[in-house]
Amino acid sequence: MDAGITIDGIAAIGAGLAAVGAGIGIGRIGGSALESMARQPEMMGDIRTNMIIAAALVEGVALFGVVVALLQG
Repeated sequence: MDAGITIDGIAAIGAGLAAVGAGIGIGRIGGSALESMARQPEMMGDIRTNMIIAAALVEGVALFGVVVALLQG
């Protein structure tokens, strides 16, 4: 087995894990935000704003993880 193939494979797995982790995180953010809006409809604007900011931060970290994983390969 060639060492380059193994390292590239590990980098691809790391990039995939970063993307899956971001998907799970954004799903939990969205679910929690919807539950919060259902409980307190008057706070919908504030909750939506905070949800969008949190989702953007998770996406930024996921993108960073993917780039680092692919640069290692």
